[in-house]
Amino acid sequence: MTLTSLAIACLLIVTICYWILCAVSPFGDCRKCRGLGVKTRITRSGKVKAGKTCRRCHGEGKRIRVGWWLSNRASRIHREGTR
Repeated sequence: MTLTSLAIACLLIVTICYWILCAVSPFGDCRKCRGLGVKTRITRSGKVKAGKTCRRCHGEGKRIRVGWWLSNRASRIHREGTR
């Protein structure tokens, strides 16, 4: 096997694994609040306290994965194009 065919095979395996991950778990933790739903802050005494609601996920703590978003977009375009 040449180097390019090996690279293509590895890329294909990674893509299939990510697609399976998106199918099994379409939502991941929010990157900003790390799935807590709030922005944490540390008080003067050093304790961790919940602050404001996360602006990115609106307090849900979850985000839609990019692969799942692309899959939804592709199926929507296909559905609207075949009507």
